[in-house]
Amino acid sequence: MSDKRDERAKALRERLNNELQRMSLDMCVKCTICETACPVAAVTPLFSGPKFVGPQAERFRDDEPVDHSVDYCSSCGTCSVVCPQGVNVAELNSIARAVMKAEQGVPVRDQTITQTVLMGKAMTPVAPIANAVLDNKLARYAMEKVVGVHRNAPMPTARGESLHKWLKKRPSPTKPATRGALVYFHGCAGGYFEVDAAKKAIEVLEYLGYEVIVPEQGCCGLAEQSNGLFEKASASVRRLVDQLRSPGTDLTIISTAGSCTGMLKHEAHQILGIHDPELLDVGTRIREISEFLMELYEAGELPTDFQPVNMRLPYHAPCQLKSQGMGTPASDLLRLIPGLEVIDSNVTCCGIAGTYGLKKEKYEIAQAVGQPLFDIVQANNDGLAACDTETCRWQIEKSSGVETVHPIVLVHRAYGLGR
Repeated sequence: MSDKRDERAKALRERLNNELQRMSLDMCVKCTICETACPVAAVTPLFSGPKFVGPQAERFRDDEPVDHSVDYCSSCGTCSVVCPQGVNVAELNSIARAVMKAEQGVPVRDQTITQTVLMGKAMTPVAPIANAVLDNKLARYAMEKVVGVHRNAPMPTARGESLHKWLKKRPSPTKPATRGALVYFHGCAGGYFEVDAAKKAIEVLEYLGYEVIVPEQGCCGLAEQSNGLFEKASASVRRLVDQLRSPGTDLTIISTAGSCTGMLKHEAHQILGIHDPELLDVGTRIREISEFLMELYEAGELPTDFQPVNMRLPYHAPCQLKSQGMGTPASDLLRLIPGLEVIDSNVTCCGIAGTYGLKKEKYEIAQAVGQPLFDIVQANNDGLAACDTETCRWQIEKSSGVETVHPIVLVHRAYGLGR
């Protein structure tokens, strides 16, 4: 092991052993609620369960190698959400996995698939070619053999124009900004792969009377964190925080990137250990767009002159949205639209968990986790499903065959902005 790797592993072990983690650990009473709620442990014996690899194993880890089973944790966060004692089970497991990666080294695949901005910039200028390659069975088979990304795993669709390129050439909004300014955080997917949803979010906010400021912005580091690359993740999140603060520190930040919002609200603090006041500032000012619109509704400030959207719509609340403790605002928002019958999935997880379900050794596990959700979507749709986070949408659409969109797409339609 190199000296640098040794130092990283030692620093992460100190994180695991610090007083705050130890206090959380010692609150575990072995009730096994987290074990019964874990979607991964339910479908594979390769993962021993969040309690076993987390609070229980941590008591014996001071100088011992981390059990490789922890790498099969998907980081969905369900265990921390359901724990009646408030133990940071998922956070402990994420740090333990980072220790293991620091000690054993991070595979090239796990380093490569975290570079979402780089992929977006590379694929956008050659979108038709990139999409053709990703749709080619032979190319995907080669990718699985060489890189380790499963041949059937969902892939993003490259677009011919990035969001910022569209912003530079679009006409100025005709509706006056009567409610002041907001900062919009679109995330990597909204910038390059789900540009249409990002456009619709901007148009909805402008329709409501806001000036929408979209600063240049990079990755939040969530994929890097999930793959144990804590140093790179910390650098990414600090850079993004500076970018989101650049328009002003008194503006609300609105996001359509549900997972990335959770990273800024709590994961960068609780898992990466970033205690910067700048991160705290962004974390307290950021709102997921459905959360923000429901706050307006509850204050009597949201126009509800929606046009009917007559369809059955299966809706899935993703893990990383539920871990933010804000309920399911998108489900409530969608139910304000006349004619829209919203079918809540009530399923724990879709299985993809960011990059987890892309990996060839974890693909079948991810599919087994998500199968109950795919069945519900297939049985309850009129051609469309909704979910708040990007990779979850790609997973649902690929595995169910049903087009899956961000909830803001339905709101945009109900306001009649598609004309």
